[in-house]
Amino acid sequence: MRTTPWRISIAAGLVGCFFAGAAGLRGEGLRLDAAGLRGGFSATTLNAQFFQAEAFAKWDLPWGWTFARQWRLQSGLDLSAGWIRGRADEGFVGTVGPTLTLGRAHFPLHLEGGSSPTLLSRDEFGETNFGSLFQFTTHIGLSLDLGSHAAVGYRFQHMSNASLSSHNPGLNLHSFAIIYRF
Repeated sequence: MRTTPWRISIAAGLVGCFFAGAAGLRGEGLRLDAAGLRGGFSATTLNAQFFQAEAFAKWDLPWGWTFARQWRLQSGLDLSAGWIRGRADEGFVGTVGPTLTLGRAHFPLHLEGGSSPTLLSRDEFGETNFGSLFQFTTHIGLSLDLGSHAAVGYRFQHMSNASLSSHNPGLNLHSFAIIYRF
């Protein structure tokens, strides 16, 4: 079943609004926290091996909580744009969505998780049909500070259309990042 034109229009409109809103983030309390490059490969085969590479930026939102002495839970907004390949087919992938980061003062390891609306430029990659151009990407991962500005990260992420289409195979990825912290 191909994605119907009205679903494509709604999905493109929603993601366009998210990207437009994220592009203008300079308000009070927002701080560019990190930017970098991520690359990954599929954790399951789905009839084909998938690869993804993207540039990303993460802003700290004004809502954060300090508790149990030096622990901090920080809200953020993650924006990414990149390339996805499965079989011989390639396409664009873009995400924007909230994240939560848990860390301890003076400790270099951070736990991060989030969920983002996702836009693909195509929904079929060889025999794999994702069913819709509009997806959701959920992730959980760790980052390790290597100094005051450099960090590396790993995340496990799952992309799926949340049953917006009858085709919904999902895609699990192992993703690695090189991060610059501001």
